[in-house]
Amino acid sequence: MVVLGIILLVVGFVTGLSILWTIGIVLVAIGAILWLLGTMGHAVAGRKHYW
Repeated sequence: MVVLGIILLVVGFVTGLSILWTIGIVLVAIGAILWLLGTMGHAVAGRKHYW
């Protein structure tokens, strides 16, 4: 999810489409939160680890 968000950020920046930029920021933020929760040992969506 983080990688997809970064790709959308880059594409949105290059093409000038603000909707891709916004979606990219949201995906990076959600991916980072899920990643941090997974590394701290919290179960995320029923899984012990989140990749």
